This record gives sequence, structure tokens and C-alpha cells, in this order.
Amino acid sequence: MQVLHLVEGLSARGVDNVLVCARDGALARATRVATVVELPMQGELDLLLLPRLVREVKRWQPDLVHVHSRRGADLYGGIAAQLEGVPAVLTRRVDSPEPAVVARLKYAPYRFVVALSRAIERQLADAGVPSERVVRIPSAVDAQRYRPDAAARERIRTAFGLPADALVVGVVAQLIERKRHGWLLAVLPELVRALPQLRVLCFGRGPLEQRLKAELVDRGLTQHVTFAGFRADLPQLVPGFDVLAHPASREGLGVALLEAASAGVPVVACDVGGVPDVVEHGHTGLLVPADDPGALLDALARLLRDRAERARLGIAARARVERRFNVAGLVEAHLSLYAQVRNPRAAAAPPMVMR
Repeated sequence: MQVLHLVEGLSARGVDNVLVCARDGALARATRVATVVELPMQGELDLLLLPRLVREVKRWQPDLVHVHSRRGADLYGGIAAQLEGVPAVLTRRVDSPEPAVVARLKYAPYRFVVALSRAIERQLADAGVPSERVVRIPSAVDAQRYRPDAAARERIRTAFGLPADALVVGVVAQLIERKRHGWLLAVLPELVRALPQLRVLCFGRGPLEQRLKAELVDRGLTQHVTFAGFRADLPQLVPGFDVLAHPASREGLGVALLEAASAGVPVVACDVGGVPDVVEHGHTGLLVPADDPGALLDALARLLRDRAERARLGIAARARVERRFNVAGLVEAHLSLYAQVRNPRAAAAPPMVMR
């Protein structure tokens, strides 16, 4: 979605885009405003990805290459651009640390590295990337697509057969280890005893699905937790949440947090990675220590028991997203960055940074 927001915004500003992406992926089918090139991308061990990317850079002769994905493209994309004499920038979206020797190889070909959050900025600094080559531009959310909607509560109640008095906690994340669904499930039995009307809806897919479903049975939570998989109508459902829970142990920024905030839904999340860039504790949501499941339990119980606080936090969250994480700002920040890349001597006009 972030690539699509940018490509569509750039196209509206008269920029021609060639989108090189993984073969048979959803991204290739999602845009009509770019020339799409689908390639096999099997990761960093796919040594043939480099000549494939070189061929495409040679074929299209772009003014600039902007690499977004991993799948090995972050390693080989910059090298391909460098071999063809085309300036390149890279957006880093994850907050996992890298050995300095790997970072030196990966980031050397790029004029700038875009960090989504302060946490990623710090990791790039720790890896030896000079601060003058790092620009912070966070992800954005379409505030018209994700917006408060009173009718969403009835939609979500009908879609999942929820009781009229249900307190709905949404979880929007891949079913993978670092998202820590199991950490949330561990505190739910106590929360359900205190709030029996609680219902948890987990949206997303991943390799842990069967294990997590078995855990529901073991913990006696099958009546209170639903794994909903992927839903194309998620923007129409999110405003029906009372709270979004996000117990992840690592997070570059957290688009699901932005989507919930844009929909006026307060967030309870672990204070990790780029999450504090999105969630202002006590103002737009609640942050808890990453190693304290009891604090997660207490924060969820606090908001679920207090409708007025949920409303206050949700209003503030929506306002903050509209101000600081809007798509127009994302596009303008990148246009400013691209101008600096194409004209490095324009020192008086440094890349715009979204704060």
C-alpha cells in the first residue's frame, strides 16, 4: 500500500513510474498508473536477480531508482543502478539490526536511505550509515479510506455473529512470531473472566495459524477469539473496533496502527521500534513495556472499561494521523528527496523530512 500511495501520488504530479515487482504478487495487479514489470525475486541468495535488475535499468534508463522491497532487491537494486550510472535511494521498513559489514555492502550504492521511524534511524546509525545520508519519511494512510464510521459496529457484529454488547478488540498483523499473538492469548483468559463480553478478531494470515488456533482450544477461548484471515473490506470493519491491540516485539512503524488511528480507534501496543512514533502514550493510545504481559492486560482492561477515554484517544489519534501521516505529505517528502538526489549541489534545499 505504501508503494501504491507513492506511485499514484507521483503519477498525479506528472512523474512516469516503472514498477518492478515480484512475479504473481498482488502489487502487480493493484496499480494502473505505472508500467509494471514482474520478475522472479527469491531473496538475497537469488544471484540471478542482479542481472535481471541490471537489464531493466538498462532497458528503461530511469532518472532515479527507488528500491522498496526486500526479497534481495535492497541488496541488488542499488548495485544494478550503480552499474548503469543511475542514482538510487532505498526505503528501509524493518527495525531488525544488521551487522555493520552487511550494512556497508547493502547501503553503499544508495545516495539516501529513507527510514520510516526514529528506531530505524538509530539502527542505521549503529550500522555505520552516515546521518547525512538518512532521511526520515514515515508511512502514510489514506484518511478517507480509513475513517470513523458509526455503521461499522453493526457491520462487524453481523459479519462475525457478535453479541450486541460485545467489546471488540481487533488485531491486524501477519501470523508470525514477532507479532506475538500468543503473548496476547496468554493474558486473555483473565481478561475474559473480568469482561465476558470481550471478543477478539485477528485479521491476517501466516504460518502460525494452526498453532494459534490450537492454543485457543487449550485456553478455552474459542468463543471469544476469531481468526478472520484476510478481509478486503477491512477499512469498513476497523472503525467498529473498540481497541486495536498490537503486542509485536519488533515494528518498523506499523501501518495497522496508522489505519486504526485514522479510523478513530485507540491502540494498545508494546513500546518497541517505531510504535512510539505513531502512538502517543495517554494521548492517542497506550504503550506498555515489551516484556510485561501484565501491563498489556491492564491497559486493555482500562480502555475496555472506559468508553469516554476510548473516544477521547480515538479523536486525538485521528487528528494526529491527518496532520502527520497523510499521503500528500508522503508524496511531497519524496519529491523533495528526489530533487536533492538529482541535484546534489542544491545544498540550500535539503530533503524535506516528515516529523
